[in-house]
Amino acid sequence: MRPVFVQIRCTPGKTYEVADAIYDREVVSELYSTSGDYDLLAKVYIPEDQDIGHFLSENLFDIPHISRTLTTMTFRAF
Repeated sequence: MRPVFVQIRCTPGKTYEVADAIYDREVVSELYSTSGDYDLLAKVYIPEDQDIGHFLSENLFDIPHISRTLTTMTFRAF
């Protein structure tokens, strides 16, 4: 499993709705509300045999009221 971090910007007033939809899909290991340019930060474990872009598009990015995302891939834990 490869961990990636996804920052999510939501339509104003829809952050809780988006967070609930993300949890309903059971694809994130951790989800935080954040300050700054993005509203949520998700830690997602991607199976080794899956393409990261396809996995996120099919399991996360089609949730209504997500207006922008920023995905950070990880390479090594220290």
